[in-house]
Amino acid sequence: MSDILCVSPVDGREIARKRSMSASEISDRIVKARKAQAAWAAMPLAERARFCSAFVDAMLAMRSEIAPELSWQMGRPIKYSGGELNGFEERARYMIEIAESALAPLEPKPMDGFKRYVRRDPLGVVLTIAPWNYPYLTAVNSVVPALMAGNAVLLKHAAQTILVGDRFQMAMDKAGMPAGLFQTVSLSHDDTAKLIASGAIDQVCFTGSVEAGKAIERSASGTFASVGLELGGKDPAYVRADVDIAHAVENLVDGSFFNSGQCCCGIERIYVDAAIYDRFVDGFAALTRSYVLDDPLKPETTLGPMAQKRLADTVREHIGEAVHKGARPLIDSKAFARDDAATPYLAPQVLVDVDHGMKVMMEETFGPVVGIMKVGSEAEAIRLMNDSPYGLTASIWTKDIDTAERIGAQIETGTIYMNRCDYLDPGLAWTGVKNTGRGTTLSKIGYEAMTRPKSFHLRTV
Repeated sequence: MSDILCVSPVDGREIARKRSMSASEISDRIVKARKAQAAWAAMPLAERARFCSAFVDAMLAMRSEIAPELSWQMGRPIKYSGGELNGFEERARYMIEIAESALAPLEPKPMDGFKRYVRRDPLGVVLTIAPWNYPYLTAVNSVVPALMAGNAVLLKHAAQTILVGDRFQMAMDKAGMPAGLFQTVSLSHDDTAKLIASGAIDQVCFTGSVEAGKAIERSASGTFASVGLELGGKDPAYVRADVDIAHAVENLVDGSFFNSGQCCCGIERIYVDAAIYDRFVDGFAALTRSYVLDDPLKPETTLGPMAQKRLADTVREHIGEAVHKGARPLIDSKAFARDDAATPYLAPQVLVDVDHGMKVMMEETFGPVVGIMKVGSEAEAIRLMNDSPYGLTASIWTKDIDTAERIGAQIETGTIYMNRCDYLDPGLAWTGVKNTGRGTTLSKIGYEAMTRPKSFHLRTV
């Protein structure tokens, strides 16, 4: 067994250390989960909703403690840290609200002498493996729907935000959840793989890298457990000539640099119509220069350190490779006093004269850098947007909704936005294509991943 360690990107201090659970402890957790799940599944849906709503209330009551704790763990400025719970609440309450209709039996056309319907039954035990970048939002996507559908849940949080798992457990306990129904587990990568491979898990919900997603698929092979994977992204934006430039600049700068660019659906590449390219780029660079890179615990800070130095090093490597190949940086990193190659503190960067032969336009960078390309036509923009191994979201910036729908139908992605980005609507299916993964969370469709159909074909004689 090895320790799971969280080192703060703020100043390098150790924030938390947990012991990885032993095989016997993991086995005991599974036994408890199975026992609790059987009784939970038999509970009326309204009662399950009451418990889950109380869990949300308990989590929100800890907001003042959660905000600084989150900043210390992964570096997000404290002025934004508490805001993650707004999305947490929106998603959780929406999924609770729609559970009755989403889980209602499916009844085909009536047939004389028969009663026929399809019931949605819970899977059993769901393992949620949550990432560090939005540790509350990503976890709640599967945790609440899984519970509402009648499953037990094990939550394994990333080492970088391991205290978030404790917060989930505290809120569940405060809500009076049945013992064993929800359990936070501390597991190494190897022990997580062994747990999945054991056949004790019925559904795995994972958010993370493509390589980690492949490892989870290998572990689940032969167990017949279902797997939901939200993996990499390289989300594009297309800015048309008819756009409100000020609105597009404001929102795309935020979509590129919020959370230091460490967003699953953050903007990593932008294609701008040649007619407005210069004005857009000038405004984009000017707004980027206004960011304040500093200690995230300071109220004026708008850009904190990246979660780990190795992640910042990847961003620096992508920027360096692009510049070596001819890209032109528009931001002087020396203007940001805290920018330091020996630390996770990294200034934002805007690159022009980029192309798809550069990593910064093709590989997931996941940091505060964006490449901007000039395009001469709609067809060119569509081709470039689709020239990617990923497909999570794409945004189109225009005043014409019909145009956005027409272009959106041609983009290989899970979600199309018009005049917004970097947002997740719980009423819509959250999914991706290509190397972004498979499976769906949220919306009514998300409940399908948390249940199995059971058909009843009853004949009266």
